[in-house]
Amino acid sequence: MAKASRAPWKRQNPRKRAGKASKQLSPAQKSAAKKRARRAGRRYPNLVDNMRMAAKKKSKSKSSKAKKSAKKTSAKKSRKRTAKKAAKARRRTSAKEKDPRGGLTAAGRKAFARKQGAHLRPGVTKKASEMTPQEMRRKGSWAVRFYGRAKLPPLVDAKGQPTRHALSAHAWGEPVPRTVAAARRTAAKGERLLARYRRTKARG
Repeated sequence: MAKASRAPWKRQNPRKRAGKASKQLSPAQKSAAKKRARRAGRRYPNLVDNMRMAAKKKSKSKSSKAKKSAKKTSAKKSRKRTAKKAAKARRRTSAKEKDPRGGLTAAGRKAFARKQGAHLRPGVTKKASEMTPQEMRRKGSWAVRFYGRAKLPPLVDAKGQPTRHALSAHAWGEPVPRTVAAARRTAAKGERLLARYRRTKARG
């Protein structure tokens, strides 16, 4: 047969048993306990109503903590959602600004101008015989700068697809290089264009 539990007023205070100081009810809690006792027709002070008020305090404290925790979690989730949306928007914008065949789109050049203050123009795709001296200089400078450097960036990725660096050749009307030798040929063409530009300029 289960042992009947003793009434709380017959049990020793667990806090005193643990060597801790007893917690006191606040004036507001005492007032509420007194009203509760009056409604029940009990004398006050009494342990029953005081215990009830103390239990309510604990319950409120736990509820408050749970609410704060839920609020923090919700705020964190909201920040994550916002960050994800922003990242998606950036990717979409980036996709619009980059020409998949190489180089930047008109929107990309405008965005670059807004961010960097630089005025980028489309690559020169004309034949050498149709170029103006300035166009020769621009294309020659690009070719040497991109493909004439001592150490070239990767021209193909792990899947064997041309990188953005290699694809930039398409924006200038040149074959997309997949090997160092092909890149050097484009650089050599650039050198010839620059030499032609200098000769034209020297003639006046």
